[in-house]
Amino acid sequence: MDWSPLLLSLEIATFAMIVSLIAGTACALLLAWRRLPARELFDAVVSSPLVLPPTVLGYYLLTVLGPGSVIGDAYEWLFGKPIVFTLTGAVVAASTGSLPLVIRSVRLGLESIEPSLIAAARTLGAAPARVLVTIVLPLAAPGVIAGAMLGFARALGDYGITQMVAGARINGIGIHNESPSAIYVYDHIINSGTVPGAESEARAMALATTIVGITLLYLANRLTRKLHVHG
Repeated sequence: MDWSPLLLSLEIATFAMIVSLIAGTACALLLAWRRLPARELFDAVVSSPLVLPPTVLGYYLLTVLGPGSVIGDAYEWLFGKPIVFTLTGAVVAASTGSLPLVIRSVRLGLESIEPSLIAAARTLGAAPARVLVTIVLPLAAPGVIAGAMLGFARALGDYGITQMVAGARINGIGIHNESPSAIYVYDHIINSGTVPGAESEARAMALATTIVGITLLYLANRLTRKLHVHG
């Protein structure tokens, strides 16, 4: 059994989790600010990956990050390689799919904080940055951790967006000459009638990915339940 696709998926999911956690925490902080202009519209935009088809999201990313785009050309000029059809493209794609889950979880943690604690710190002269680092984020830690777990699990299981933005390179051109586990399982199921052992490898990879995903979801649910109890 070749476990390199699962290891590659774990690598992509780890980087995607970091990206989505940073961006998701920033978005959650904005959404927790009730005076944010067009708050509902901003919430709808950042939550759109939950309802948009993966092909549509992949198309948007290819348009924004692909050759000929401002971001894509600037990135290639700086680093000498494109974003799409690379490991970077896979991370961006997985981050996009997991971002709404991270935002919702972190936002739940932020909104569970007693406002009087923040007000007391500001009254005592604490700067906003210090309040954020010493009070807000520590108290919201269960939501942040749960968001990281959900983001990782979502990135680990992503197929559609990653396949569009990085699939060609992943499937044999570049990234360790292997594929993330979701694509690997799909390809092996398709080839199960013609390639010996393909079905059993797909079954083992699917089982391993499922165990990791369910474990993370279980832990995230436990953390989220604590927020509801203390909120």
